Amino acid sequence: MILDQPLKKLFASKPGKDSNAKSLLKSISWRIVGTIDTIIISYFITGEFVMALSIGSVEVFSKIILFYFHERIWESVPKVKEDDTQKEYA
Repeated sequence: MILDQPLKKLFASKPGKDSNAKSLLKSISWRIVGTIDTIIISYFITGEFVMALSIGSVEVFSKIILFYFHERIWESVPKVKEDDTQKEYA
């Protein structure tokens, strides 16, 4: 595949960590699910489809940004290896 190597580089990162691009794609896919949920709930509450779409369209952008930074913060938290926990309590 022609795009195989460029895509591998795009998603490559340090072992055990997600790349920025992967975090962004995860953010977008999760927001699609979340926005559909928000639109459905908004419709049940307001009874107006246009209002539900309006609420969903505003919320989608704010949540993508918030989730991206949330993901990057969690990715910066050091991970404890199993061997490290055993040494700590030994």
